[in-house]
Amino acid sequence: MASKDLTQTIEDTKELILYLEDGCKPIQACKIGTEHEKFGYDKTNLKPLPYSGVCSIKSILEGLRETFGWLPILEDDKMIGLSKAGANISLEPGGQLELSGALLDTVHQTCLEVANHLAEVKTIADRIGAGFIGLGAAPIWKDADMPVMPKGRYKLMAPYMEKVGSHGTKMMFRTCTVQVNLDYCSEADMIRKLRVGLALQPIVTALFSASPFFEGKKTGYNSYRSRIWQKTDKTRTGMLPFVFEKGFGFEAWVDYALDVPMYFVYRNGKYLNALGQSFRDFLKGELKALPNEKPIMSDWEDHLTTIFPEVRLKKFIEMRGADAGPWAKICALPAFWVGIIYNQKSLDGAWELCKDWTCSDRQQLYHDVAKFGLEAFIGNRPVKDIAFDLLNLSHQGLLKRGKRNVHETKTDETEFLQPLFEILEKGSSLADEMLDKYLTIWSGDLKCIYNEYCY
Repeated sequence: MASKDLTQTIEDTKELILYLEDGCKPIQACKIGTEHEKFGYDKTNLKPLPYSGVCSIKSILEGLRETFGWLPILEDDKMIGLSKAGANISLEPGGQLELSGALLDTVHQTCLEVANHLAEVKTIADRIGAGFIGLGAAPIWKDADMPVMPKGRYKLMAPYMEKVGSHGTKMMFRTCTVQVNLDYCSEADMIRKLRVGLALQPIVTALFSASPFFEGKKTGYNSYRSRIWQKTDKTRTGMLPFVFEKGFGFEAWVDYALDVPMYFVYRNGKYLNALGQSFRDFLKGELKALPNEKPIMSDWEDHLTTIFPEVRLKKFIEMRGADAGPWAKICALPAFWVGIIYNQKSLDGAWELCKDWTCSDRQQLYHDVAKFGLEAFIGNRPVKDIAFDLLNLSHQGLLKRGKRNVHETKTDETEFLQPLFEILEKGSSLADEMLDKYLTIWSGDLKCIYNEYCY
């Protein structure tokens, strides 16, 4: 099967399994892809950037295109993204600007990519009076404040999300994350990495928690972004207990994905409404949106992007549990997971930490870290202690990789873990730091967060 041909008609579920198998790579070919989102705002009033106008998302995109040579991505003649050298800039529903980085070999490279991107964005933002900030959730804005980006899929998704979860539109319009995409070498390797990633994702949520405020108030949560996700569409989110069952593999993921309700089918530049319909029916030619037509491989690829668990499987594995944050935290996230996932000893050590956790243990931890952050427990073990063990495993894995900075031969990738070690040494996350400032030097004025933490 020519799995790379996205126009190929899908006749059988075996082709969907082969699609995932096609993601297997030798270890020397495994890459790092970092993605991060950020909120843009007008510095004069701290409101979110609208799509169009002088101080707007469109102005940011146009400035990046004209000044830094990015190529436009259009939908219905409107610029909805940019591309350059294997990287993409895209728009989340409420105008959150996302960099989907190129596939790179080292954390040094991905961190340099992030730094260059943030510098470019700041250059254009300064021209038009805009600012950008990385937080897990918008601290002040309400639903009525949020613009809607001109992307067809979001027009379909928003009303549907209101029906299937109480916080779906909050997730779409008022949250930001940082994630890293990593490769697998075989089905067995994918299984181990996916299980480790899912079980330990709540620890990452605690380490990276940076969203204690929402709609101008303290929420009582360290990661309100995580809490919002817990109250979003349960058919496509969460901790996926089936991944830990005997016999899990590519076929089991396909079975799961086939039953996640669809959002759309993309044809001739248009998003066709397939909300709530079944990809299984699509395979039979029974989709209401396209009667008597079977899906093509790009439909499957699109469908996989509409599944939002804490770890997502495509032709690679997406680690999705971290709040967005400052520049150093963006670099720390890929470093943390690369050190664990790309070193067999560290990966096995991480599995030893969590292999005896039950489904209820993992689910309780997922809920508890959103509220308590590093103060949460699993069994009798504090999350802080587990996080420290994991950081040491990651550190060992990065040391074994031995990837040096080409500009400074004395530094390896372990330098990017330092912000996380500092968090554990202080015993407080960025969310804790923000809460302390809110109660002291900010005197309860949450607007101070923009000056303090903007890029």
